[in-house]
Amino acid sequence: MEESVKKLQEIIDGSDNIVFFGGAGVSTESGIPDFRSVDGLYHQKYDFPPETILSHTFFVRNTKEFYRFYRDKMLCLDAEPNAAHKKLAEMEQKGKLKAVVTQNIDGLHQKAGSRRVLELHGSVHRNYCQSCHKTYDAQYMLHAPGEVPRCECGGIIKPDVVLYEESLDQQTLRDSIYYISHADVLIIGGTSLAVYPAAGLIDYFQGSHIVVINKSPTPRDKFADLLISGSIGQTLGAVNV
Repeated sequence: MEESVKKLQEIIDGSDNIVFFGGAGVSTESGIPDFRSVDGLYHQKYDFPPETILSHTFFVRNTKEFYRFYRDKMLCLDAEPNAAHKKLAEMEQKGKLKAVVTQNIDGLHQKAGSRRVLELHGSVHRNYCQSCHKTYDAQYMLHAPGEVPRCECGGIIKPDVVLYEESLDQQTLRDSIYYISHADVLIIGGTSLAVYPAAGLIDYFQGSHIVVINKSPTPRDKFADLLISGSIGQTLGAVNV
């Protein structure tokens, strides 16, 4: 591990054009459950699998059940940024990191101080009325009366998160492609790279070094200049910027 961190330090020291691409594994160290790990949501018992509940069709047809799950498992508002979030924010402040491209919806990168965060799958912190488009924050969604959060106009409020069957925001995709394709170093962390189209963004990288930091194997390991199998918080936390 020490040798890997030393090599990572050298790569970071040699670049001021780094982009980070991350997934659920970045936030599990803050206590937010992921989907596919042994302790993830897919291995917990519900009437429907999470992938079904978090679909557009289910939201429309079973809104009460959607919100029972969503409020219980997706609104982790007490979570705090871990060492990975904090180090990435520091790297941006020092001019080393140009952007964070994330599949997470928890807002922890921004809470840690990162400014240029591209949220491929949206955010629990943005919610809008489907009728009048008034916006609401996550605290309202958590504590709104009734089984389904409603606007003062009576409309149902929907989280600004990309559900299964929904398309990713095109501007966020374009911006992500721009930063990844112009980066010199791409650090991939805390993601199985199993969810598309997000995982396909890696194909746009044309720079010098790909670093993969993940506890389990990914389809891109063989393309990595540096592969670190371990905690992303511990790894990034050991780097100086």
